[in-house]
Amino acid sequence: MRIVRYAVGSVRQYGELEAGDARIARFEGDPFTGLTPTGHVDEVGDVVILPPLERPRIFGFAYNYVSHIDETDREVPEVPVCFMKPSTAVIGPDDAIVYPADGELIHFEGELVVVIGKEARHVKPSEAHEYILGYTCGNDVSDRIIQRKESQFGTLLIGKGQDTFAPLGPVIATDLDPSGLSLTTRVNGTVMQSASTADLLLAVPDIVAYLSRYLTLLPGDAIMTGTPSGVGPIRPGDEIEVEIEGIGVLRNPVVAESL
Repeated sequence: MRIVRYAVGSVRQYGELEAGDARIARFEGDPFTGLTPTGHVDEVGDVVILPPLERPRIFGFAYNYVSHIDETDREVPEVPVCFMKPSTAVIGPDDAIVYPADGELIHFEGELVVVIGKEARHVKPSEAHEYILGYTCGNDVSDRIIQRKESQFGTLLIGKGQDTFAPLGPVIATDLDPSGLSLTTRVNGTVMQSASTADLLLAVPDIVAYLSRYLTLLPGDAIMTGTPSGVGPIRPGDEIEVEIEGIGVLRNPVVAESL
């Protein structure tokens, strides 16, 4: 199932994106408490596709592909390198990534995102799938200048957490095996990243187990699993596409901040 969150006028709905991506079978309820088919079908052209999650907690894993570690000239970390993005950073498909007025070096990072389906604590890797609702595409937009300055003092917030710096979507794909999905990121149609989630240092079950060892994961939490090599700068006027096998394409334009 490919669950989509969308708006019909001022009403927000969940539905299932049907084959062909032109129609949505509408549900009552939400994915975390239960979905019930209504029998109503909406045309994609008549609705606004929203971020698949409303104000999620966002956990990020850095340096989780060897190829990205190599391109940043770092060593493999002894423990997972984690950070968080505020929920206000989230935007959905076709929403604009805002290039900050004082931005100097803003990068894209295409990533597989795990969506937690139910409360999880002290989960074993072999049990992780029981707590995962599904997967979506993500773009861990990063202000490298601020990020590097923050990192010198062991912090990381503004470099990763500015408004619009967490595009998610277009759907939550359930019943998906995350162990070998192709991931492609394009800038203005040019492929910049091409990898497989098989190359994750810490695989999805281990990511869920690691986080839940130390904190309680909640329904609707989003976990960005890391980015492969090929990250690079974006500029106003660019269009960024993150495509993951079995999920779809997350597409966002980049616009200059207007003060």
